[in-house]
Amino acid sequence: MAKIANVRVGGKNPVRIMGILNTSPESFYKKSVKTNKINIKNTVKLMEDQGADFIDIGGMSTAPYLSTTVSEKTESTRILNAITIIQNSSNLPISVDTCRAKVAKDALEYGVEIINDVSGLKFDKKMQDVVSKFSPSLILCAYDSKTVLGNSVTTTKKLLRDSLKIALKSQIPSDKIVLDPAIGFFRKTGKGPFYTKIKTDWLERDLSILKNLTSVKQNYPILISVSNKSFIGKFLGKDDPSDRLFGSIAAETVSVMNGADIVRTHNVEATKDAITIASALR
Repeated sequence: MAKIANVRVGGKNPVRIMGILNTSPESFYKKSVKTNKINIKNTVKLMEDQGADFIDIGGMSTAPYLSTTVSEKTESTRILNAITIIQNSSNLPISVDTCRAKVAKDALEYGVEIINDVSGLKFDKKMQDVVSKFSPSLILCAYDSKTVLGNSVTTTKKLLRDSLKIALKSQIPSDKIVLDPAIGFFRKTGKGPFYTKIKTDWLERDLSILKNLTSVKQNYPILISVSNKSFIGKFLGKDDPSDRLFGSIAAETVSVMNGADIVRTHNVEATKDAITIASALR
C-alpha cells in the first residue's frame, strides 16, 4: 500500500483513476490534447466529476513510434500553464509526466505532488537530485536505454527494481512509490529515446505483462496505462486511436482483475464504470 499525494492506493483501497491531460499537440491521441485555458479547465472539471482521483499532465509526447521531442523550455511552459489553470479550478492532485529534471523541478516548485517518469529516473541523471530535494510521490516505469533480453516478466521486474534502488537512494519513502510496467514502451525499433529496445515481439511482451501483473507488482501498487494504445489497435485493426474505446475498457478491466491499483486513462467515465464492476469481481 502507498499514499500518493495523500491518496491511499493499493491493498484494500479502491482502484484509483488517473485522468490524462495532454498539452502537447504532437501526442498520438489528438482528442486528449488541450492547450487553452477554457479547454483545460473544462476537461479537468469534467474528469473530476466523472471520478478521477488524479490528473496527469504531459507536455511532450513520449510515444516510441513518433518523433516528438521538444525543448525543455517548451515542455515546461506547457506544463506550468496547465498547472496554474488546474490549481485555480480543481482540488485534484496533479501528476506531471516528464523524464527531465529541469521540467520536474519547475513543476514541483509550483506545488505538484507527483512525478511520473517513463524512464524510471534513468534518462536524466539530475532527476535523482530533484526528487531527493522535493521528495514527491513517484510513478516509476520499466525502462532501459540498452537492448534487453530474456523473459518479459523477469526483465520488467529487474528494470523496476533498478528504478526502485535509485528512488530509495534518493530518500523517497517506499510508501510514496507506484510501479508502471510500461505497456507500449518496449519495441524493436523506435524514433525517440523513451522506449526500451527488445528483440522479441512487442505485442507478445505487453500481453505477457498484463497476464502476470501480480508477479510484476513486487509488493508495490501498480499503475496500468493502456488507454487507446497501439496494441489495442493492432488487435482490432483500428489505426485511429479514437476507435479504440471498447478495446481500452476491456484491457483495463482485465488489468484490474489481475491486480492493477491505478488506471491511467483518457476515458474517465467509461473507465470508472468498468473498474467498479471489475473491482467487485476480483
